[in-house]
Amino acid sequence: MSGHSKWATTKHKKAANDAKRGKLFARLIKNIEVAGRTGGPDPEANPTLYDAIQKAKKNSVPNDNIERALKRAAGDDAGGATYEQIFYEGYATGGVAVLIECLTDNRNRAASDVRVALTRNGGTLADPGSVSYLFTRKGVVEVPMADSLDEDSVLMAVLDAGAEEIVTLGDTYQVICAPNDVVAVRSALVEAGIDYNSAETQFVPAMKVDVDKDNARRVLKVLNALDDVDDIQNVYSNAEIDDEVLAELEAEE
Repeated sequence: MSGHSKWATTKHKKAANDAKRGKLFARLIKNIEVAGRTGGPDPEANPTLYDAIQKAKKNSVPNDNIERALKRAAGDDAGGATYEQIFYEGYATGGVAVLIECLTDNRNRAASDVRVALTRNGGTLADPGSVSYLFTRKGVVEVPMADSLDEDSVLMAVLDAGAEEIVTLGDTYQVICAPNDVVAVRSALVEAGIDYNSAETQFVPAMKVDVDKDNARRVLKVLNALDDVDDIQNVYSNAEIDDEVLAELEAEE
């Protein structure tokens, strides 16, 4: 699952190379365009757009790119595509469920690319509804760890804002809440003087599937192949990979 998994943490670290960074920038820009067209181009009146812009800035997307995306969202700049949100469902090795979120201007291309990425890497495409019930839409606000910031401090800041739990992943805390409480949670963090990396809705698995090293290698092959598909915005899975196993697999690359 994007954001709410160790794989996602590793994925973002790899975004340092130019190809990965370019794909990340494209997705963040697409988020801004879609949010602006859906809820209006004013970030002060559109929290989803505001958070999309903040996430882009946190990931070092140039301001010129952000401004152009906002102009396209407002209809002031030609060349903007019309994107459609589509979800695909599938399985990786070991019964691991995969929920795939696309934003595409070509439904046929997206369907073909998703199918190829899955089947060529040991995964399978599943029927609609066969995987999605395993995931729940949640608000996820990511807070970077700092020497002066512990989990209790984060919890105290967001408890009254609707936070349900705090998950520690790598070098971040993830505050989990109801989708409608994202704005309240990130506002509470700002008021408490706590920085945050991103605030958005994601799909969180209700139950996770433990995978050993061999299966983890196969699962990550599927997830990384899907992550390379241009039309795919987010990939969520219910795989639970042990920290030591993940470190060993990273060392092999």
